Parts: sequence; C-alpha cells; structure tokens
Amino acid sequence: MFGRRADGRLLKKIDPIIALTPYLMPMRCDAQVFLNYKLDYEKMARYIVEQGGKGNKFTFMEIIIAAFVRVVSELPEVNRFITNKRLYARTQLTVSFVLLKETEDPNAIEENTVKCYFDPFDTIFDVAERVNNAIEQNRREEADNSTMKVAQLLLNPVLANTVVAAARFLDRYGIMPKYILDASPFHTSMFFTQMASIGMPAVNHHIYNFGTTSLFVSMGSVVRETTPGPDGKMIRKRYLPIGITADERICAGAMYARLVNRVMHYINNPELLETPPESVRFEENNAYSLPKPKQKRFSRKKQENLPS
Repeated sequence: MFGRRADGRLLKKIDPIIALTPYLMPMRCDAQVFLNYKLDYEKMARYIVEQGGKGNKFTFMEIIIAAFVRVVSELPEVNRFITNKRLYARTQLTVSFVLLKETEDPNAIEENTVKCYFDPFDTIFDVAERVNNAIEQNRREEADNSTMKVAQLLLNPVLANTVVAAARFLDRYGIMPKYILDASPFHTSMFFTQMASIGMPAVNHHIYNFGTTSLFVSMGSVVRETTPGPDGKMIRKRYLPIGITADERICAGAMYARLVNRVMHYINNPELLETPPESVRFEENNAYSLPKPKQKRFSRKKQENLPS
C-alpha cells in the first residue's frame, strides 16, 4: 500500500509519457504488443552438441532463458511491472513455465507450473542447473508445489471467486503476503511456454491481467525454409520460431528493441554466457534477491545503479 510492495520498488523518476500510459491503457490486455521472430536453429544446435561432448547438457529453452537473464543484468528497465497504474522495478529476477508431469498412465496429461529464481550474475551453467533442479522437483507425478496446492484448494467455485477477488484486491494495493507472491507464477519477470514439447507452433500468448507478468515468450516446433545462401543459391535452413508478447507500458519502445537485439546476440553467441557479467545495473538502488535460504549477496562484484 502507498507504493510499497514485497516484490517491487516504486519508480518515481520516470519519463512522463511512460508514467501516463497506464492511465490511457489501464489493463495489460490494452497494452499488448506482439512480435514473431525466427532463431537460427543450426547455431544453437551446434553449441548444444559441442557442450554435450564436454558433459554439459543444455536445452534450447535454457539458452533462451540464460540470454534473457544476462540482458536483464544489462537493461533492468525491462524487468519492471505495472499495477494500480504505478510503475515498479522488480526485486526478483524470475521465469515461470509449465511442464508436463510424468504419469503412469500414458494417456493422462497433468501439468505443473514452476517459477524459477535467478541471480543476475548467473552464467548459462547456473541457469541450466536452476532450471533442471526446478524440473526435477516438479515433474514427478506426486509433486505438487505451492502453486498447485493453492489451485487444488480452489476447486469450489464459491471459494475460488471469493479468494481470487480478495487476491486481486490485495495485489492491487500491494498488501499481498510475500509467500503468496512467491508461489504465484503470474508474478514473474517472464512467462515461458515451450509449445515445441507438444508439437505445436509458436503462439503469441496473452499477458495475464492478474499478477505482474510483463513478458510472455513462446517457443514453437522447428520449421524448415528455403532461403538464399551467401553465394545467392537457395539453401534449406532450420529455424526455431518464437512468439513474444510484451506490455508496452513498462519502458520505451527503443528499450524493448535493445532487449530483442541483445537477446538475439547472446542466443547466436551462447559462449558469451559461459562467464558472468563484469557488472550488473539496477534501478534506483534496487537489487534482486533469491528465496531463503539461498539468499546471495552481490557485493563480490561491481554493481552499477541507474541515476536517480
């Protein structure tokens, strides 16, 4: 309340146009911007095979998430959210995703939603370890994390309507308990969905009005296209389609352009993600935290705060 939240710090010195947009577009569905992109499958696949020979098992999803984590360390403006028409800098760097659970019945489909926490100094090795640990803990048939436990409690429609209405009110005024925010996959820096795992193309998924998600990324199945090669001759290439949906209100369009360009740079050169960044930028004396007991201090490396 009064601009204080457990998951974000209120930004006061911002561009007047950006400050005005939540009043013109009060809901995230008003401010959704869609982008479709094609990643070079061959470059990523060669890197995955090369690292596999060294005993490091990476996936396409982990490379994309690692690139996003690295760019947030450079451009903290993209790790913002809007609630109650006010702009906040996140105090956590997280990615939520849905995974299929392993079941004894091959015809049964059960899902679990995971929110993974990252350190802005993470390398691709750190990101892969965090993602793999989260998947291992939540893929088992009997695994139910806090998100699923809450969902199971709300199977009664009357109870669900009451609790969700209360949650919306608490979230709007910044008085949602921190343990609920930590359990909610809708309060995250980015929501990632891997459509390729179910044989589907990339989609432009909507951004939820509930929660604080400002970026939704979808990865689809590999596509093959004929394109001109360096010598002008037509060649067959494989691409990994990506669907991006962003809340345009959180930062300037030029900042989103930097986000896309920098993410693509790291995806095309994933070896750059093997070492931690030399410094991390934060907004207005902000910092990112990890859930206890894995809390980390970032004093071991140089931190640069944006000017107040």
